Amino acid sequence: MEFKLKYKDNNARVCEIKTAHSSFLTPVFMPVGTAAAVKSLDACDMREILKAKIILANTYHLYLRPGSKVIKNLGGLHYFTQFPYSFLTDSGGFQAFSLSENSKHFEEGIKFKSHIDGSLHLFTPQSVLETQYDFNSDICMVLDDLVALPSSRARVELSVKRTIKWAKEAIDFHKLKQNRDESLTQNIFGIIQGGTEFDLRKKCALELCEMDFDGLAIGGLSVGEENALMYEVVENLTPFMDENRPRYLMGVGTPEDLVENVERGVDMFDCVMPTRNARNGTFFTSFGKFNIKKAEFINDNESIDKTCSCYTCQNYSRAYLNHLFKAKELTFFRLASLHNLHYYLNLAKQMREAIIKNQFNEFKREFYAKRS
Repeated sequence: MEFKLKYKDNNARVCEIKTAHSSFLTPVFMPVGTAAAVKSLDACDMREILKAKIILANTYHLYLRPGSKVIKNLGGLHYFTQFPYSFLTDSGGFQAFSLSENSKHFEEGIKFKSHIDGSLHLFTPQSVLETQYDFNSDICMVLDDLVALPSSRARVELSVKRTIKWAKEAIDFHKLKQNRDESLTQNIFGIIQGGTEFDLRKKCALELCEMDFDGLAIGGLSVGEENALMYEVVENLTPFMDENRPRYLMGVGTPEDLVENVERGVDMFDCVMPTRNARNGTFFTSFGKFNIKKAEFINDNESIDKTCSCYTCQNYSRAYLNHLFKAKELTFFRLASLHNLHYYLNLAKQMREAIIKNQFNEFKREFYAKRS
């Protein structure tokens, strides 16, 4: 992976990332394709309409179904999905933690029961990388020990200790793989844990910065804490994260979260919020968000957002979308998802442009003024 810091406006950054499959600028939002598909959309939608250069797929779900060997035998994620650009795959640790009532964290990894058939499985730092090597994803996330918030300091300390231990095991295993296979083009990111304990976050960040990760992620936020506290954690943490590597805030978040955290030096984001809200009838717009199911939209011939250039806004009215939603037509999910993902991708583009012009503060003021 090639990484270049190109522009800065205070702490906000524009960086260029090149992988084996695409090149893109940050800040970047990665649409979430949990089961190797962004819900209700296909690879053509992602390539041609949304022009996304990187999406996220989920290791836990793909490991269980269809299985990593199936994907490997069918040419990896890029051929399997027909999305030719970059894939980031998470380690699956969060899903093992959140979807299995009987998951248990041990020193060697995470034992869990499949939410599909109840079968028992073990994720280790080595096994999750092997799975992601089968996927041929461009960026692989290492296994970390996630805790829900709020949590006791003792549990957060154990989380940091395990996360550092597993990170070291993962980087050693990855280096060994690279030495044995010169054709390996995959990159790995370490994940910083520590809850909302600033000293533990700093300790974890400094330890991981000493390791040869291609990028660093902030994990374990947006899991129950107040937004203001999340922003405070990120603001205190980024000064201890290497400036010459990508910074990725996992699973975040609202449009406001993206703006606030770009201001604090974060480069990469992912979240299911755009597509999940779309399926519930909620649209993100330059003036805030609203739900299309309200009766006031039955005869409304305006587009969702007059300032929006997305496929949906250029072709369809609020009245038609209101009808599709109430009629439970599957077409609604696609049109709504296209709009919401366009909004998020365009928000990232607008932030990039503002940083390049050294006008991020002005952009932020206008962003909030339009929503008031």
